[in-house]
Amino acid sequence: MSNVVRLIIAGIVFGAAVAMSVVGLWGWGILVFFIAALVFLTYFLNENMLIAQFYLRKENTEKAEAWLAKVTDYEKQLYKGQHGYYNLLIGLNESRKAPLKSEKYFKKALSLGMKMSHNIALAKLSLAGIAMAKRNKREAQMYLQEATKADTNKMLAEQIKMMKGQMAQMDKQQVVRGGYRQQF
Repeated sequence: MSNVVRLIIAGIVFGAAVAMSVVGLWGWGILVFFIAALVFLTYFLNENMLIAQFYLRKENTEKAEAWLAKVTDYEKQLYKGQHGYYNLLIGLNESRKAPLKSEKYFKKALSLGMKMSHNIALAKLSLAGIAMAKRNKREAQMYLQEATKADTNKMLAEQIKMMKGQMAQMDKQQVVRGGYRQQF
């Protein structure tokens, strides 16, 4: 459903709540007012994205993908501030299936912008992991430093530390005729 339609429905339901209150049906007016507030809230928080995020936390990617697929045109259906989060959720879902294909979604999420610093740090940490998988150490270090700066609440500190440890292991590996050999 388009966001304009949501606002129109919220306005109509709010008008009905005011009319009920004026007529003297206070109980019903208050109930309908809360329903109008709920419809208006879906303008800012899309229910499909909230449910998809719930299923991603439960690691049920099939259901999360199904709920994200219900957002057919995110530019019309979502509030502009949610465009980055939508691409972040698509990238997280895609990274569990094909990590290298999810890079474009994380970069688009960062370019569209997100307000929460831990989500920015999560996107940059994911990009660092993809860069490490591509054996691009310089880019991985850059993304790790940016993720460390963006993680102001230290929610991803352990994952960043683990990623730095994996990067140190990259230094110890040496390519020898098509294979890898550990140096001690």
